[in-house]
Amino acid sequence: MIKKEQREEKANNKRKFTYLIIILFIIMIFIAFIMALNNAGLINFDRLNSLKPKQAELKYTETNDKVKEGIYITDVSEVVEEVMPSIVSITSKTLVNSGMFGPFYSGERYAEGAGSGIIVSKTDSELLILTNNHVVEGAEELSVQFVNEKNVDATIKGTSSRKDVAVISVKLSSLDNETIDAIKIATLGDSTKLKVGNGVIAIGNALGYGQSVTTGVVSAVNREVTIDNTKAKMIQTDAAINGGNSGGALLNSKGEVVGINSVKYSSNGSSNTASIEGMGFAIPITDVKDLITSLMNGKEDTSEATVGIEGYMITEEENSYNLPVGFYVSKVVKGSGADKAGIVIGNIVTEIEGNKVTAFSDLTDVIYGKKKGDKVTLKISYVDGREYAEKTVEVTLS
Repeated sequence: MIKKEQREEKANNKRKFTYLIIILFIIMIFIAFIMALNNAGLINFDRLNSLKPKQAELKYTETNDKVKEGIYITDVSEVVEEVMPSIVSITSKTLVNSGMFGPFYSGERYAEGAGSGIIVSKTDSELLILTNNHVVEGAEELSVQFVNEKNVDATIKGTSSRKDVAVISVKLSSLDNETIDAIKIATLGDSTKLKVGNGVIAIGNALGYGQSVTTGVVSAVNREVTIDNTKAKMIQTDAAINGGNSGGALLNSKGEVVGINSVKYSSNGSSNTASIEGMGFAIPITDVKDLITSLMNGKEDTSEATVGIEGYMITEEENSYNLPVGFYVSKVVKGSGADKAGIVIGNIVTEIEGNKVTAFSDLTDVIYGKKKGDKVTLKISYVDGREYAEKTVEVTLS
């Protein structure tokens, strides 16, 4: 009886094993069939997976110094360390009229201004520093602070108001050995090689707080900018340039000076649409290198040619007194070409070289293309009784 039961148990186990083999075989055949369908394109597992609800996830990217060949995360510390000894802060004191306070005249006072400069040369007796003309214009006193925070007096060596460039001088005898050892002469680069997108560094005495560094790119080259009615082609950058940065250096990635930081666009508006950010401008260094050399050597800027008049425009839109449209003369410089030609206060310049003067640029575009000693022809409107009469004068630029 026992043997019979053992035989039956053995037979059952054999049957179970056989069934298992058959099931595994069927599964393998099914898998092979499904894979064949997938390979044939009749079933797409990726598409089936995409039907599953996706969970929110964060995407991480490994940070690497080299993001892409030729493009690097900016670290300008080495360049700045190398160049900073050639940058100075400039403080100017200008005598201004304080005007009236109630019935009392409050007299004159000194107004202090802040700017920057670039050490560009050294002679046997003086250190020569490049800056903007508007930084030093009208200054009664000038003081320069070097990288070691030592302050010394400076004098104006030469200026060009049209190009907004100036060179100031510091006597070497006024510098101690520590300062002489601390400072360096800047290396000038070639601004004509700049391309839009090139990285640049701006260093200057921002807001008079001391030397600060900002970085950005060249936004445009040869951008035409009008400053105080004068047109100039400048380097546009999004590197922050603020008051006090004027006269400081715009550097390329090699630490070469490619521009003189000069001006930024801004707005008096308070709304988001009125504010302007990231529009700073620098004078291309190559455009003024010959001028800088002349100013360093005490020579005049021979390109500075003026008629010798000051005043304001009378336009058709703002002409409430029915005056001739043109440039109204409110001041004539004594001994100038205008003075010698008989131009007086109250005259109105209506034409220059046969072209009507309807904007200040109509005058400057002609005059700034000439040199001292050149002649220009002006048509002048002047009061004759109760009416305006006209005359033509020839003015020698001076």
